[in-house]
Amino acid sequence: MKRATKVEAAAELIPEGSTLLIGGFMGVGSPHRLIDALVERGVGGFTVVANDTAMPGTGIGKLVTAGLIARAVVSHIGLNPETQAKMISGEIDVDLVPQGTLVERIRAGGVGLGGVLTATGLGTPVEEGKQVVEVEGRRFLLEIPIRGDFALIAAKSADYKGNLEYSLTAHNFNPVMALAADTVIAEPHTILPVGAIPPDAVKTPGVLVDHLLEREH
Repeated sequence: MKRATKVEAAAELIPEGSTLLIGGFMGVGSPHRLIDALVERGVGGFTVVANDTAMPGTGIGKLVTAGLIARAVVSHIGLNPETQAKMISGEIDVDLVPQGTLVERIRAGGVGLGGVLTATGLGTPVEEGKQVVEVEGRRFLLEIPIRGDFALIAAKSADYKGNLEYSLTAHNFNPVMALAADTVIAEPHTILPVGAIPPDAVKTPGVLVDHLLEREH
């Protein structure tokens, strides 16, 4: 059984300069209360791995505005002009990774694979500096796995064993990120008695979850 942790205490667990895997797609499925607590705490220098940096005032966009991100590994920044401006000024180092490649690199980090072979990016600047592997006459880029110090994920429901259920497409990157971090902090919308989540609905088993945030009051 897991004891629910206050969001402020969870934020205190995250040291300056940590690599954070943060779930969400334009803020949908992101751990908003935990992001707010990190902004309030003010410790940054983070490398953030995520699908995107959302928008100003939304989700990861709040970390951008607060100046807490040193490097972003994301699939796009098109809806956040603040990220774009900080990339141009050199305040944030942005590594743009095709979305499918990004999620596969995270999955590889979570399941212990040595890398991902993909044809995406061949013949483009993405290929520069990367190993090319030939398989049965076809060329592939070797993309290295991604792991994080912390995975910050959101869920529809949890129980006190830490099992997580997600809401439709809001699960996005969350389940795969829960596999690929040394410490997993889950922010559920509600916490249910053990057994209330049907086994088939559990997408992240409790054994992967280290800290469960108190439900929102």
